[in-house]
Amino acid sequence: MAKNLFDDFSPVSAKLWKQKIQFELNGADYNETLIWNSPEDIKVKPFYDKEDLAKKQDISTKASQFKICQNIFVFDLDKSIAKALDSINRGAESLRFTIPAENINITKLLEKVPLENITVYFHFQFISIDFVKKINIIAKEKNAAIFCLLDPIGQLSKDGNWYTSEEKNNFETLNILAKETASLSLISINSGLYQNAGANMIQQIAYSLAHANEYFNRIDAINKPIIFQISVGANYFFEIAKLRAFRILFKSIAKEYNHDLDCHLLVTPTKRNKTIYDYNVNMLRTTTECMSAVLGGADAVANLPYDSLYHKDNEFGDRIARNQLLILKNESYFDKVNNPADGSYYIESLTNQLAEKALLLFKDIEAKGGFLKLLNEGVIKKKIQESADAEQALFDSGKETLVGTNKYPNKNDKMKHDLELFPFVKIKPRKTLITPIIEKRLAEKLEQERLSEE
Repeated sequence: MAKNLFDDFSPVSAKLWKQKIQFELNGADYNETLIWNSPEDIKVKPFYDKEDLAKKQDISTKASQFKICQNIFVFDLDKSIAKALDSINRGAESLRFTIPAENINITKLLEKVPLENITVYFHFQFISIDFVKKINIIAKEKNAAIFCLLDPIGQLSKDGNWYTSEEKNNFETLNILAKETASLSLISINSGLYQNAGANMIQQIAYSLAHANEYFNRIDAINKPIIFQISVGANYFFEIAKLRAFRILFKSIAKEYNHDLDCHLLVTPTKRNKTIYDYNVNMLRTTTECMSAVLGGADAVANLPYDSLYHKDNEFGDRIARNQLLILKNESYFDKVNNPADGSYYIESLTNQLAEKALLLFKDIEAKGGFLKLLNEGVIKKKIQESADAEQALFDSGKETLVGTNKYPNKNDKMKHDLELFPFVKIKPRKTLITPIIEKRLAEKLEQERLSEE
């Protein structure tokens, strides 16, 4: 019988490890030197052991099943069809179509797509019962996995106004669709808005769940998975834990409504830390962010092309973004192990802390009247702005680093000649019901200053 080599070593407690570290610090304070505080007020220690695992969460993340998603904005129908088929041939396993208007021929768009193998998401810039019913007929006939990303609350949050609807309100429209389109998943949460606007992770989780809770309270028949469109940032292990905390809390809240289906996570790298100068670094950022997405349990990952801030959609940028995911799946074997974060004391501890803090904030939102009430009162925007301002101050002071932008910038790098898109916040004065939540990148002010000096 083989001997267990670990029998030769005595167990070492966390207390002994800490004493050894304190000795090596030569008098420096352990807490001040080695413990740092995250924006979520989580104290991160230099090491974790089984004593930090007070409660192991029962969570299933199927990394082996994550889909590589290709984003397609449908303007020219024939070009969009060609792009969809080319993307599938080059490794895409799901498609997210952005549909700007009702005049798009949805039947023609989908007729050549192999719907038996491909998951399709539809992001609408409008709301229409008749249009969604057409998609439902196709989904039923083809037995296809189609998700309609309808999120009126997200529309109000981002645009300041509801969708224009023939019905009395957007919730009435959703209720009609929920009853008459049984083959489709309809409800989506634009969680990425909160991340890209500067919310910390506790706020992202709590606001997204409170956002979803409004639909549970207003839509009578939610019998399909709810889709969370989530953005992930550069804090690698925190982002893994964030996605796991999403699933834990959603399951807990949904149970109260007798909704026993898991949520569906469609994840994209954040725009907030992306830059136009030294833009190739964006590839490094999106790679680690996609890694967090997969290890955290994303159902699908839609990568962000490295040049998406300043270039129009182009074949090269899309191919590189897709290939990053293909490398993670087929060469780095990220699809070979389910629940890859299980047993990691650090990630398990972060998951528990994020879930506990987000649940407290969620309960506070509900106690004050719910997410929609606080959104209309401007409270949600104010809280996000406070977090965004704090992060911006760290970036401006150099304490939060973006390599190539506020750290090791290439002064010879010129970008004014290469801008096909306006990469900054656009101000469009108009009448809105509420002040919208605005997405803004950390580097915008610094980049504008550099552009003005070229």
